[in-house]
Amino acid sequence: MADGPDFKELEKRMDGALASLKTEYAGLRSGRATASLLEPVTVNAYGSDMPLNQVGTVGVPDPRTLSVQVWDKGLVGAVEKAIRESGLGLNPVTDGQTVRVPMPPMTEERRKDLAKMTGKYAESTKVAIRNIRRDGMDEIKKADDIPEDDQKRFQDQVQKLTDDKIKEVDRMHSVKEEEIMQV
Repeated sequence: MADGPDFKELEKRMDGALASLKTEYAGLRSGRATASLLEPVTVNAYGSDMPLNQVGTVGVPDPRTLSVQVWDKGLVGAVEKAIRESGLGLNPVTDGQTVRVPMPPMTEERRKDLAKMTGKYAESTKVAIRNIRRDGMDEIKKADDIPEDDQKRFQDQVQKLTDDKIKEVDRMHSVKEEEIMQV
């Protein structure tokens, strides 16, 4: 343990928190149709809940429409229902084996609500990163075989890594918030 904490492991965990934030942001509507918008949708198919991308192909035929080409004709109704009940505020329309999802224009109030949600997601990611920092600091403090100077140096390295990841969260948040607030 004289080497200090496993910085690669700490960074990997922090990057995992950032990846989670990126996934959350992908699910937030910005007024444009993106296939990633439907990633969180699960469909009750074959007796279990399956991700939408495992029962059909999601496409973006134009900037205001998503389409889901359902592979099994018997699941078209289940896909439509899953999208409608996903809480994304979408109203799908069935067209044969394709489910079309028109993107409704966003109101100013909805944009503000989504902007608040981006802030909540960013804050929870920051908390997760700070918890990982705490784990690293605890690991340093518990190590008896590390000289005091090295402990201070390791703590500074953990803090710098944390600061860099927090800056990345702030950057992602401002980009997403700006994207949502654009008319």
